[in-house]
Amino acid sequence: MSTTAKPPTAVIAEDEPVLARTLSRMLAQVWPELQVVGVAEDGPKAIELALERTPDVMFLDIRMPGHTGLEVAEMVADEWPQEKAAPLFVFVTAYDEYAIPAFERAAVDYMLKPSTLERLQLSVDRLKKRLAERAQVPDAGELAALMQRVQAISTSASEPPARITVIRAGVGNTVRMIPVNDVICFEATEKYVNVVTATGEALVRMSLRELLARIDASGFMQVHRSILVNTSSILSATRDENGHYSLSVRGLQRPLKVSRAFGHLFRAM
Repeated sequence: MSTTAKPPTAVIAEDEPVLARTLSRMLAQVWPELQVVGVAEDGPKAIELALERTPDVMFLDIRMPGHTGLEVAEMVADEWPQEKAAPLFVFVTAYDEYAIPAFERAAVDYMLKPSTLERLQLSVDRLKKRLAERAQVPDAGELAALMQRVQAISTSASEPPARITVIRAGVGNTVRMIPVNDVICFEATEKYVNVVTATGEALVRMSLRELLARIDASGFMQVHRSILVNTSSILSATRDENGHYSLSVRGLQRPLKVSRAFGHLFRAM
């Protein structure tokens, strides 16, 4: 008895309803078997729909209320169910002289808006090929690789800032001078990065993405969308009954959470 393959699904995130309807109509022309299972008008709704309906593909407008398309991709990848294959992302953007080369360097699919049927067909052909390849050879590190590519877009979509080897962090009326090599981990909050060392913690007013663009992060390992750990400080990784990992880190009295996207980094050899 033959079985019918499950049709591919997609979520569209676009804050302009006319553009969302146009993209849906064009997708019906070039990829009739694709089922659009949700349309979001802002970043938080896009994340909600993605995690609720686990689509195969997401079309994300770069500029949306609440979260940008890049932030949505990072958050979705970070919370994606471990048993499901990660979605493929197509970013929809207006032309920008820095952003377009950044997308191409990161090997991430993008479309300029308003899009054409010809350009959409190219994206659809690539998506179909990647979906077919993934069905044959699943990749345990796909989510982590995706997050790193998305972060690469954000850090390279503008002129590169000057590199720093010492972080200046305000603590009350004092400015602490913290060598990057002395940092145990970086933890991102909404508007700050918490810089953790063996002698204490300090906040710097910038995003983790901005900070990464200015330091040599080769000695650090990303273990969560908002956590970067000094590799030499990691003592062990513990897996709980739900398959989630946490790290024991030298100089830190509390464990650090590892997101599902990066759990494969700590499986025994």
